[in-house]
Amino acid sequence: MRTIFVLLLIGYTAVFAQRTAPAYPLITHDPYFSIWSSSDSLHKSTTKHWTGANQSLTGLISVDGTVYSFLGQSEKVYQSILPTADEKPMEISYTENKPVTNWTDIDFKGSDWKTGLGPAGSEQSQVKTLWKKDEIWARRSFDINKISNNAIFLKIRHDDNAIAYLNGKEVYNVPKLEGKFVYIELDKKLLRTGKNVLAVYAKNTGGPSFLDFGLVQEPTGAAAVKIAEARQKTLSFNALQTIYTFVCGSVDLTLTFTSPLLMDDLDLLSRPVSYIATKVKSNDGKQHDVKLYYGASTNIATHTPFQPVEARKYAAEQLSILKAGTTEQPLLKRAGDDVRIDWGYMYVAAPSAYKSVQSISTAGEALTGFLTGKSIQQTTMTGEQLVLNTIIPLGKVGTATQENYVLLGYDDIYSLQYFKTNLRPWWNSSGKETIENQLQLASKQYASVMERAAAFDRKLYADAVKSGGEKYAKLCILAYRQAVSAHKLVKSPEGELLFLSKENFSNGSIGTVDITYPSAPLFLIYNPDLVKGMMNGIFYFSESGKWTKPYSAHDLGTYPLANGQTYGEDMPIEESGNMLILMAAIAKTEGNASYAKKHWKTLTIWAEYLSKEGLDPANQLSTDDFAGHLARNANLSVKAIVALGGYGMLAEKIGDRVAAAKYTAMAKEMAKKWMTLADAGDHYALTFNDKNTWSQKYNLVWDKVLGLELFPQSVYDKEIKFYLTKQTKYGLPLDSRKTYTKSDWITWTAALASERKDFETLIEPVYTYAVETPDRVPLSDWHETKDARRQNFTARSVIGGFFIKMFEDKLKGKK
Repeated sequence: MRTIFVLLLIGYTAVFAQRTAPAYPLITHDPYFSIWSSSDSLHKSTTKHWTGANQSLTGLISVDGTVYSFLGQSEKVYQSILPTADEKPMEISYTENKPVTNWTDIDFKGSDWKTGLGPAGSEQSQVKTLWKKDEIWARRSFDINKISNNAIFLKIRHDDNAIAYLNGKEVYNVPKLEGKFVYIELDKKLLRTGKNVLAVYAKNTGGPSFLDFGLVQEPTGAAAVKIAEARQKTLSFNALQTIYTFVCGSVDLTLTFTSPLLMDDLDLLSRPVSYIATKVKSNDGKQHDVKLYYGASTNIATHTPFQPVEARKYAAEQLSILKAGTTEQPLLKRAGDDVRIDWGYMYVAAPSAYKSVQSISTAGEALTGFLTGKSIQQTTMTGEQLVLNTIIPLGKVGTATQENYVLLGYDDIYSLQYFKTNLRPWWNSSGKETIENQLQLASKQYASVMERAAAFDRKLYADAVKSGGEKYAKLCILAYRQAVSAHKLVKSPEGELLFLSKENFSNGSIGTVDITYPSAPLFLIYNPDLVKGMMNGIFYFSESGKWTKPYSAHDLGTYPLANGQTYGEDMPIEESGNMLILMAAIAKTEGNASYAKKHWKTLTIWAEYLSKEGLDPANQLSTDDFAGHLARNANLSVKAIVALGGYGMLAEKIGDRVAAAKYTAMAKEMAKKWMTLADAGDHYALTFNDKNTWSQKYNLVWDKVLGLELFPQSVYDKEIKFYLTKQTKYGLPLDSRKTYTKSDWITWTAALASERKDFETLIEPVYTYAVETPDRVPLSDWHETKDARRQNFTARSVIGGFFIKMFEDKLKGKK
């Protein structure tokens, strides 16, 4: 096999380094179909799924025979010497009791050691060998007949600390978790012909444990091909589009990624097709021979890179199409957090008029056809880590712009399981639609969709600047695609819209109420039916009799299985308050309470619970559970009070004046009591029983936004004045217990400010965090204010909450 290695010409190295986001959305549709760039220069890194797994998209352009890279870095494909468990079953010898000092030696004999299959860890669903204590010592023996000249690498993933030894020599020591496999080049001199031993000591310092390790080498038969880097000039990051411009020798190239997530068009919103579009023209007034190459890794359709896939090439009407998916097709079998889809099929399509040359290859052969002109004839192929290749010949390119596009799509066939019923995606709720037709529609509508997307981007930015200033507007742009694509749109068996979120890198839950609550402002602005779609499943859970408690459930299951709550602890005040407040917000937005009337019995049960338990909460879980449980939580009490005020407003709208008077008076009385209970002089306390504490009272924002007038302006003013003394370079801490914060809550807290300058002062550090965090991943809503490091949460929908100020202004405009 001939493998192409890329050598970059230093003279063409890009100088563009302006940063506007921690990571840039390229393809964003749902929690599974979501591809990002983690560098400011597009060709400086391999594109990835939001979880961090490589899902490589590559782009090259040939100008008069000189080849330039403009999109992504090709994934490095290794050959296994000692396969890890993500490739094939691996046997380990291990102990959880500290062994004698020579346990890393080749000749060590651990008679009392156990044997098992890797990986090892504490979560039964993720591992083959349960690791029950805090420490583990593991060994793997293997034989080598001949040591190759290729570089060798330790391949390891661990949670938390790990030290690795090759034949008794320490080769790796990292005192923190590595949630993805890392590859560490080793000294080949440590290997010997015959028996070898790779040994690892790992220590769990908290939370789950995990260990998987092996050895790999660079592939053989490498041929060097010189590829220059295009010079990236600009990066425009908008709500729906990410746009790059490049100089590629004598031609200029504009590359636009568009995922048209327009919420006023649910058919378009749910269509799982993105555009990768280019505009090319000469920059020297001359004509040049130009052709484009796009490569898409089949890892986009796998959970792990080593799952076998089948790929084929075919044509449908006016499109040339490549299709790939796993051979196994384990439909809705895999649930959890750090998970990629491994059922359904990915598609790369180009208009037939382009006369594009499409092929399927191994990763090593992916560039062969483009770089050498050698034709790759496969129309079908089975293997691991394949690449779908598309070459578009542009012919002679002069000063007139040539525009073209490819379509990247995904048909998941069935998206979710909802109380044991498998649901198709919204675009194919009938089961009669085809992905080929969706691709055709996307192709036919290319010009109009691009125009609509650009117009939407302009309007959103202008509206956001008007509401909160330029940095606030940039945060809203950053939030839009991330928030929308953390959901999946389907139709329930009862015909109701379901728009269900995934708790990305928090616990993997589906339809979590305290994810819906902070996410809602974005969707209340652009389509409140989508907020109903987040709530419909929770109402069904209660009203079907499947959930019988007198307060709201926390979630509907573990994504993508919405079969009932799987979270281990309830949040009675939190979730009931969330549902009531959101219902009030929908009624305020729509000018009527028809949706509330449909669920009035359930809402009344929850309101009655809050009337008894809400003012002075017992020790129970809240949405800030990562900071620990609290009794007498003042911010949680605010939520209950505002929720009851919202219920009173709803009762008024449906004509129940008795209930309206009762609950409105109750909420106002509770607010007065709260002011006394929480008063700590120049601020209001975190808990009623400790006046030496403080916290963001972000739940107050709904009293202000909905115009409930439960709390006087003096409460907002006192808190804002105090907060301005507590914030840091990277934001206002969540409360006095820790120095970390939640950026969505900061924007809500900032919206309490009566002065625009105070709002912008509180918002600015959130923007600073977003552009300075060292974690190049989709924005984490939970970060440390000391150093801007994310605190695990990644790519969650809750940053839709950034739109709270815009939502407030929208409601004001309706008066």
